[in-house]
Amino acid sequence: MKSSQLVTELKKRLGEEQFDWAFDQEKDQVRLEHKILGRGMNISLPEILAKYAQKKDAAIVDVVYTIEQTFKAMEREQAEGFEGLAQVYPIIRSASFSKNSKEGSPFVTTEHTAETRIFYALDMGTTYRLIDESMLPKLGVTAEQVREAARFSVKKLRTDVKRDEVAGSIFYFVNHNDGYDASRILNEGFLKEMRQKIEGDMTVSVPHQDVLIIGDIRSEVGYDVLAQLTMHYFTVGNVPITSLSFVYEDGKLEPIFILAKNKVTKEQEKK
Repeated sequence: MKSSQLVTELKKRLGEEQFDWAFDQEKDQVRLEHKILGRGMNISLPEILAKYAQKKDAAIVDVVYTIEQTFKAMEREQAEGFEGLAQVYPIIRSASFSKNSKEGSPFVTTEHTAETRIFYALDMGTTYRLIDESMLPKLGVTAEQVREAARFSVKKLRTDVKRDEVAGSIFYFVNHNDGYDASRILNEGFLKEMRQKIEGDMTVSVPHQDVLIIGDIRSEVGYDVLAQLTMHYFTVGNVPITSLSFVYEDGKLEPIFILAKNKVTKEQEKK
C-alpha cells in the first residue's frame, strides 16, 4: 500500500463530512481538521504503513479507532470542560518527543533520565490528553500542582506482574494496557518492593508505553536476553519509548551501557 492509497482508505472509514483533509506528499503526512471544533492532528503515514506491512487491516483499524477516540475526547472537553486533578497521570515519553503541542503551547514536563522525560495527561476514559500550559488556567492549577497530583495518581495504579524465567534470569512484566504501564516506573514504592525479591541485578525497561519490564539478571546471558526483549518490544509498540534498559540501585536508574562500560574498566584495572 502507498501513502496516497492509505489516505484514501482513511477518508473512506472516517468520512469527509466531519473533517477537512490535507495530504502533504513532501512530509508524507496527512492533516485532519475537525470542521466544528476547529482543531486537528497530523498523522505520519510511514509509521502506519510499517505496521500495515505486519498487521494488515488491523493496523488501519487501530489508527481509525485512535483518531475517533481522540476527537471524541476533544468534543467532551469543549462541552464539559475539565474536572480538576483527580484524573491526572504521569506519562513516560522518549526524550526526543516534542515538547510543544500542535498549537505550539509547551507541555508540562519533568526531567527523568537522558533517554526519557515525564509528561502529564488528563485521563478521558478511552483516551487521554497531554497537558500543556494553555490548559492550566482552565484547570485552575499550577504546573507544580499537576506534577504533585500525578505523583499521587501513579501510586493508585495496579502493579500486578507476570513472571517468566529465561536462561536462569527472571523477568517480570507489567502489562495492564491502560495507557500507563510505563508510568509505573515512577512508583518508587513498587520498585523498592520489587528490589527486595530480586537476587541478581535489578533492571527496569520501558520499551514502549504499554509495558514495564523488571529484570532479575543473574548472568551475562541474562543481559543478552534482556537486550533482545527490549528491542522486540520497542519495535512492536504503538508508542515506542526507549530500547535502552536501566539498572535500579539505591533508588536510582543507571543506563546499562554505562554499567557495562564500568565493568570493562574494572576488568582492565584488575589485569
